[in-house]
Amino acid sequence: MKYKLVSSIAFVALMGSLSNVAIAQNVAIVNGKAVPLARVEALSQQVARSGRQVTPEMQQQIKDEVIAREIFMQEAQKMGLDTSEDFKSQMELARQTILIRELFTNYQKTHPVTDADIQVEYDKFAAANSGKEYRARHILVEKEAEANAIIAQLKKGGKFDEIAKKSSKDPGSGAKGGDLDWAPAGNYVAEFATALTALTKGKTTETPVKSQFGYHIIRLDDVRDAQLPKLEDVKPQVSQQLQQQKLTKYQDELRAKAKVE
Repeated sequence: MKYKLVSSIAFVALMGSLSNVAIAQNVAIVNGKAVPLARVEALSQQVARSGRQVTPEMQQQIKDEVIAREIFMQEAQKMGLDTSEDFKSQMELARQTILIRELFTNYQKTHPVTDADIQVEYDKFAAANSGKEYRARHILVEKEAEANAIIAQLKKGGKFDEIAKKSSKDPGSGAKGGDLDWAPAGNYVAEFATALTALTKGKTTETPVKSQFGYHIIRLDDVRDAQLPKLEDVKPQVSQQLQQQKLTKYQDELRAKAKVE
């Protein structure tokens, strides 16, 4: 009799411990149906991926959201909405989106951008942007006669920045007295660049420079060696750019080898 009693107590204790394990694996039981804790973890990860911090308060909100979704989902299933063609179509689209996202995420994990890749890309950028930078001002007008009149004003002692504010048709630099800030000559159209690089510091073009935008009067304020950003300052941007390039190439390769009839 004593043996049977001990066995019964042990059985109850065992079932109780199993029940606790089951509860630990679920966030709730809704209308007799278990809501697994994995749903809370999945939603938390989704929130974290969006850049938001999952605080203890938000964690409780996520649990409440998961339970609410189960309640609403059960009601929708009771009404048979999960058997409609519209629902099936939307589910298929969602399945495709998630699966494709997993494909691309997996590719990026297995084909990471290395420090060596970043260094090569930075070196190419540095080589293409090395040389001189020019601090210039210009006044842009529509007609050559206007440009000649302004050059005459300047020769008589007119102030470049004041004339630029009053007469320049360039909305960006005009308000700043014609100031174009520092830039390599390659940033400008060919006619402008040629005239700019022919100037010496402090000099203004003697004749109007014609381009597709009109007529320019250009003054060179200063010249310096190109100021390139340090690798560590642009490394995240370079890495992101290379990741996108690799992913685009992968997508193009998949399209190229697919047999589409």
